[in-house]
Amino acid sequence: MSKKSTKSKESMAETFPDFIDERIEQLKSLFPEVVSEGKVDFEELRQSLGEIVDDRSERYSFTWAGKKDAIRLLQTPSRATLVPVPEESVNFDSTSNLFVEGDNLEVLKLLYKSYARRVKMIYIDPPYNTGNDFVYRDNFTDPLDTYLEITGQKDSNGNHLSSNTETNGRYHSAWLNMMYPRLFVARQLLREDGVIFVSIDDNEVHNLRMLMNEIFGEENFLAEFVWEGALKNDSRFVSVSHDYIICYAKNIDHLRGNESRWRIRKEGIDVIYSKAEALCKEFGDDYERISTKLKEWFGQLNKNEPAWQHRHYNRVDENGVYFAGDISWPGGGGPNYEICHPHTGKPVKVPARGWVYSKKERLLEMISDDRVEFGPDESSVPKLKRYLHETEGQVLPSVIYKDRRASTKRLRNLFQTNVFKNPKDEEILVKFIEATTNEKDIILDFFAGSGTTAQAVLELNREDGGNRQFIMVQLPEPTKDKSPAKKAGFDTIADIGKERIRRVIAKMNEEQNGELSRNDRNGPEDLGFKVFKLAESNFRQWTGVEEQDIDLYIQTMELFIDPLLPDWKPENVRYEVARQEGYSLNATIEEITSITSNTIHRVTDAEKDQFFYISLDPEFDLQTVKALELEQGLKRDDLLIVRDVALTASLANNILQYCRLKTI
Repeated sequence: MSKKSTKSKESMAETFPDFIDERIEQLKSLFPEVVSEGKVDFEELRQSLGEIVDDRSERYSFTWAGKKDAIRLLQTPSRATLVPVPEESVNFDSTSNLFVEGDNLEVLKLLYKSYARRVKMIYIDPPYNTGNDFVYRDNFTDPLDTYLEITGQKDSNGNHLSSNTETNGRYHSAWLNMMYPRLFVARQLLREDGVIFVSIDDNEVHNLRMLMNEIFGEENFLAEFVWEGALKNDSRFVSVSHDYIICYAKNIDHLRGNESRWRIRKEGIDVIYSKAEALCKEFGDDYERISTKLKEWFGQLNKNEPAWQHRHYNRVDENGVYFAGDISWPGGGGPNYEICHPHTGKPVKVPARGWVYSKKERLLEMISDDRVEFGPDESSVPKLKRYLHETEGQVLPSVIYKDRRASTKRLRNLFQTNVFKNPKDEEILVKFIEATTNEKDIILDFFAGSGTTAQAVLELNREDGGNRQFIMVQLPEPTKDKSPAKKAGFDTIADIGKERIRRVIAKMNEEQNGELSRNDRNGPEDLGFKVFKLAESNFRQWTGVEEQDIDLYIQTMELFIDPLLPDWKPENVRYEVARQEGYSLNATIEEITSITSNTIHRVTDAEKDQFFYISLDPEFDLQTVKALELEQGLKRDDLLIVRDVALTASLANNILQYCRLKTI
């Protein structure tokens, strides 16, 4: 066998998101003349843009103290990794859902290469900056250090979790510095047709709008929802009983033409259907009696029940539940033609505003299809039948009326104690997810809190047979001493979130007795989640040599002959390498047990249809490559990753005759 190759081995090196380089590439594609040797010639760019450039000394802009530091923090590479924790997971080997415990900025950076432009919808409920809820204090010099100290992975002289009181000279700036890099990376994770929802209140809603305009573009603003809740009696002047949810698109042009997709099922209609079906079974085709009984049933409902809101759907015929609606021309001045009553044969009374249809033929067609309801004689104006099954969907309303105490009560019932204060309402989030995603989309929440978004995804998947995936990210923020959560055994907010998901899954399994909830589901129901935790990388990090000492420099360089740290674990390294290669955290890692010359694993990302082989043995045998070719069909373009210390130059060259080679 003759195999010649000019390929050379590649060195495994972490590729962090370099947002500056990405933007330069985008600029280069639009204005190739302004980029030279990776640098932007701003004078050339100015000339290319002509009069569009605003170079006035006083111009509209949004800035704050520390903004440059926030941008530098965004550009700082993460030196962390994500390690799997199967023992805290549910169905780790089969689930696609993720719960990542760690500082969300570090986690977002680590997710970037695997999930860039893949997330369909983001919902976050960040700190509102009320003075006691601000627990993110970023370290611009070493972002990971603060997190490691918070979680006890490093010694610390103090607790870095802190409040952001109004006495702080940079009260609003501190909040903006925290939000800016996180929102920036979040935008990179969204698909072009993706959307983001951000909960907020009066403290920072004005700054959030400005910040979102800068990051997402003012033209991509979609809505500012008002979430009306219970009245508060703790205000001195006005009882503020609402919050906001700001919604932006990644690119609104990619949503145009799909506006009809942004519809949600009307709450309570399933109950109406069930009642109508029961009445039909009881009274057969006596639709007048059925309609009378349906009206009586609506009258007995509590006004707070969702079905009561649709009480005008109180008529039934062989085509379903409907209400008899207006048949006149909107605004008046409609056509005035003659229509005869089907029983008396005499012309019926014409609506004062004229008929809704400009052409008589169209109205006659509707009458022929039994879509018009006539009175007992010609003296009354006919009505248009509007069926419930044709109007199940409604556009998302901008004002949400929902008593927040209900969600608190449901969470309390789930845990049998008050483990979390003011959780978001999973029923509201179900509506947002339903309106903006399809059955296989990814939903991200990187301020996961008690895990409300995860529950909403699981419940919607059960309702409509979808297979949406969630990615939850939560800082392991300590619960307060003597709090109900601490007394219940939850040391961190992340612990509460994970346990909530476990309990929701257990409840759903119990409800279905372990069986699938729908026969038309596209694949099995995913009732599980993988847990990953933020930790220091398994690889040595080059920090330089402070002293100008050649011997010290040589000693430091020698440490990098094998870049793996002394306490590295094979499973964690395999996951870290997979993520560095851009594989999702749902990639499968399987040992090829038939090969005995080396311990070798195949890493497969089915979502991206790609795979590679990896061996972490200190010595590597060429027979392993030959066995891979024979048993696994190894090809020249397939990737094999091994440790550099396991190879000689001759062995590396021989391997390159069979496949691509990267070394650690």
